[in-house]
Amino acid sequence: MNLYDFNVTTIAGEDISMSRYKGMVLLIVNVASECGFTPQYEGLEKLFQTYKEKGFMVLGFPSNQFGGQESKSEKEIRFFCEGTYDVHFDMFSKVDVNGENALPLYNYLKKEQTGMLWTQAIKWNFTKFLIDRDGKVVKRYGSSTKPQNIKDEIEELLN
Repeated sequence: MNLYDFNVTTIAGEDISMSRYKGMVLLIVNVASECGFTPQYEGLEKLFQTYKEKGFMVLGFPSNQFGGQESKSEKEIRFFCEGTYDVHFDMFSKVDVNGENALPLYNYLKKEQTGMLWTQAIKWNFTKFLIDRDGKVVKRYGSSTKPQNIKDEIEELLN
């Protein structure tokens, strides 16, 4: 299996293949609307706007697994993201990122890049996975890593 073998559902309900993103540098993030890290949407959008012309995309996957901080419906999440943070990067349907119902894509990401002390479980909202143009998961960042602090690594992968 590789990254491009997975299918996901957009926030609008369209089933797509991750192969849509072949050749792009990706930042995959589990997001939530009512989290202390929610203002990171602004930084994620800024990264997207800065590098989209060079082949960069942010993929946001809402999850309600951490403190019930994403209780909204997909329609409400979309409205919130667009209205509050002017989000234009790709957003997806609400998913589980841990446990037996975890989105298969997330099981793959966690296996490819483990967290602290080699644990696979995602600890909180706004965990980030950086993917190179070949679909390789090159780095995992915790929730407290601000989007602007990933800029140098993104630029490296884009050049």
